[in-house]
Amino acid sequence: MSSFIINGGKKLSGEITPQGAKNEALQILCATLLTPEAITIHNIPDIRDVNKLIDLLADMGVQVNSTGKGSYTFKAENINLDYLKSVDFRKKGAGLRGSVMILGPLLARFGKGYIPHPGGDKIGRRRLDTHFIGLQKLGARFNSEGPNSFYSIDASELKGCYMLLDEASVTGTANILMAAVMAKGTTTIFNAACEPYLVQLCRMLNRMGANISGVGSNLLVIEGVDKLGGTTHTMLPDMIEIGSFIGLAAMTGSAITIKNVHFQELGMIPEVFRRLGIQLELQGDDIFIPAQETYEVETFMDGSIMTIADAPWPGFTPDLISIALVVATQAKGSVLIHQKMFESRLFFVDKLIEMGAQIILCDPHRATIIGLNHQYPLRGITMSSPDIRAGVALLIAALSARGKSQIDNIEQIDRGYQDIDGRLRALGADIERTDN
Repeated sequence: MSSFIINGGKKLSGEITPQGAKNEALQILCATLLTPEAITIHNIPDIRDVNKLIDLLADMGVQVNSTGKGSYTFKAENINLDYLKSVDFRKKGAGLRGSVMILGPLLARFGKGYIPHPGGDKIGRRRLDTHFIGLQKLGARFNSEGPNSFYSIDASELKGCYMLLDEASVTGTANILMAAVMAKGTTTIFNAACEPYLVQLCRMLNRMGANISGVGSNLLVIEGVDKLGGTTHTMLPDMIEIGSFIGLAAMTGSAITIKNVHFQELGMIPEVFRRLGIQLELQGDDIFIPAQETYEVETFMDGSIMTIADAPWPGFTPDLISIALVVATQAKGSVLIHQKMFESRLFFVDKLIEMGAQIILCDPHRATIIGLNHQYPLRGITMSSPDIRAGVALLIAALSARGKSQIDNIEQIDRGYQDIDGRLRALGADIERTDN
């Protein structure tokens, strides 16, 4: 197990470039299973979750070739379906939540598939009903094998249909979409997720020969095709990293430039941080955050406390709720954070309280933060990263805190952030990685 040792309270400066988008990568990589032809993908982040999925694809028989930093070619010409019944697949698939998205492509191309119950962050119940119900409506039949929730699925004849998703699940929409592109007839998906990463997936599939309309909206119409071909795809920068770096600059009072952000794809993210009082300047396609000694939270027009809540796109992404919360601890003013999606995602605030933050955890979904306005800096402590996003929020807190902090279980952070300690040192952070 590895740890970060951080000596906080230091001003940072310079430029940082966000990695390729983790959440897009997991969808795009699974889509390579839809065709026997070669697909080249650029800007793939070098992070644990993505690398584990690439290894899993290779174990399934996909030819994987690195063509440069962050660039790979995938050719799923000879897939070993028998491997999907193996103990090795069950173990690897269960350790990676993104593995569930191999199911749609397998059903579309081969008419059958196997999937263990996938893993991922321990942030509360993360149901898969949207995936399964959508695939069942297309004609898939699920069979559970044993107490360990291993599923075998028969989809020998997928047929298009109309469906209204019970939630705008990003991975659920992606999975159903990838199954529908080669189903017979027309599939209509209403209440589809419409995040930029879903748009990217739709555009890639259309370049491969799919017929998807309504791209970017919550109503997707898919005309099934017989086969798909190869393509080249470049992934967006990771919006969660961009939001994290905005928060980092504010918490440490630092002047930082975030490069090549694809600003038009960030939705509400810049506006939410502006509501927290953070100044942002768009310079070309870069975001510059000037050094601020203080940042003041807005109030609503009637004078009531500012509420920041997650919502389906184009609302504020739940993956940045942890960052917004930690940034609010040093703002001037109070904020109510409302995390609607996961019932355990706010439980990391006990570490922030130990560091000196003034937080009232109202219930599993809501926390009230009384900003310290940088007058009472956080203090360094020893803590453990519970999940990817909370781990980075704690890292930002440690970088702003006085004294020494230690963050254990940083493998969680490595799942989603590429060489984060190296890139932070380039900004002037005092951070070292140690092996315990």
